[in-house]
Amino acid sequence: MVVYSKEIIDGFMHLATASVADAVEKVVGSRGYMDYSIKPRINEKKVVGPAVTVLEGPTSEFLPPTHALDAIDESPEGSVLVIGLTTGPDPDVALWGGLMAAGAQVRGLAGAVLDGGVRDVAEIRRDSGFQVFSRSVSPGTTLGRYKTLASNIPVKCGSILVAPGDLIVGDLDGVVVVPRAYVDAVLVVATEIESREAEQAKLIRQMRSIREGLAKYGRI
Repeated sequence: MVVYSKEIIDGFMHLATASVADAVEKVVGSRGYMDYSIKPRINEKKVVGPAVTVLEGPTSEFLPPTHALDAIDESPEGSVLVIGLTTGPDPDVALWGGLMAAGAQVRGLAGAVLDGGVRDVAEIRRDSGFQVFSRSVSPGTTLGRYKTLASNIPVKCGSILVAPGDLIVGDLDGVVVVPRAYVDAVLVVATEIESREAEQAKLIRQMRSIREGLAKYGRI
């Protein structure tokens, strides 16, 4: 399993997902941000960490999410659990709940990202504050609907393919996936983007004109 250095994690913690999303497109040449409906549901906490992936598929059996539970107990501290579905998004079913949040919190995981719903939101906010990014909030259980099929394989979540070890960056704007092979380069470019935008914002305030502020940098 991938563990990133403190410098890498701290570097991305200080960057907005907007800057990271722009940097991924520039460095990788493809979109890295998930669908807009994948939002933080518990609090405003930012999440940065390597992806541990779980794939779920349909079933009529009443089965526990075995692979997800194993991943919670076995993943390194700071990991982000990403759950995708073979059938595509399902906002009507909760792929995560209070018990899973409690387990993930005590094991030191950083967060979870779901291509479905989360439930027990009040409980999670009250008891653990464990951050969950999901497509929806729903009371619907997976039991009799989905079972876990595998873990640590590439899965699609929020329309983006996520491989184990890819870096997940999530904040109030949404979630961005940074492919593992490009993490260092994306950090450099995103830092440059954020630095330029800070200078540009300062200039706009000084000039009291967005047009004059934009003229120097040619970016918005």
